Amino acid sequence: MNIVTTALPGVLLIEPDVFRDERGWFLETYHSDKYQEGGLSFSFVQDNCSSSIRGTLRGLHAQIVKPQGKLVRVTKGEVFDVAVDIRRGSPTFASWESMVLTAENFKQLYIPPGFAHGFCVLSDVAEVEYKCTDVYAPGDELSIAWNDQQIGINWPLMSPLLSQKDAAGKSLQLLWSQLPEYQI
Repeated sequence: MNIVTTALPGVLLIEPDVFRDERGWFLETYHSDKYQEGGLSFSFVQDNCSSSIRGTLRGLHAQIVKPQGKLVRVTKGEVFDVAVDIRRGSPTFASWESMVLTAENFKQLYIPPGFAHGFCVLSDVAEVEYKCTDVYAPGDELSIAWNDQQIGINWPLMSPLLSQKDAAGKSLQLLWSQLPEYQI
């Protein structure tokens, strides 16, 4: 596998080895020893999967007391996947990184704790699976406004389909006191 660093420290693009022949393809979607050899030494405790229609935007989400690292991949369709640094005092605070993840390109995005995550669906339907380094804690979750001007994500859609929770997302400025602190 190939591990690509991004402009945001800790946010990594993983390009797994895909073995193709006349029957189709095979890949390892996760192998703890190989990930550790690549410098990715964390444990996953929860797997999630979502299915969404074109135009859906999920996010931006983060947990504070039980922050989650996420290893994201698409099993059907195509998404524009985003990581945002929300750590107060970080040199890359409010910066974002995006990747187009598809069922055909097999790429994975690792988003470390201290970052918010979101994605929008570019295909008719997309199924997204992600492994988490901590369990979901509903009372601990922050919903950051998908269109926060301080972040300035260049989403590939203008009027997304949002859940009530995501439509009520708040700006980083309003959430400032709740955001995690940058640790060196």
